[in-house]
Amino acid sequence: QVHLVESGGGLVQAGGSLRLSCAASGDIVAISDMGWYRQPPGKQREMVALSTSSGNTNYADSVKGRFTISRDNAKNTVYLQMRSLKPEDTAVYYCNVMGNSRYKTFDAWGQGTLVTISS
Repeated sequence: QVHLVESGGGLVQAGGSLRLSCAASGDIVAISDMGWYRQPPGKQREMVALSTSSGNTNYADSVKGRFTISRDNAKNTVYLQMRSLKPEDTAVYYCNVMGNSRYKTFDAWGQGTLVTISS
């Protein structure tokens, strides 16, 4: 079983910055894709940023140039550096990690961390 623990959410004023972290632990042999998603109030979950094992990244248009995804493979951790935050970035942010355990693949989700941006 694979567990994800997120941290770094909170309340910040518009224009500010936050850094989210997500650490994976458990039965992990290899990690492939790591990503961040968010669910704004009253809306569906959406992709924010993705990082593949080959080093490619992909961002939602709404966060390009403001958010940066990075990963520390030695620590099985993915980060999301968020800058120039806007009220519309307010959401519950979830990390997602996919990979291989000893006997099967896994697709794990974090518990979510609330990010609130005040205007």
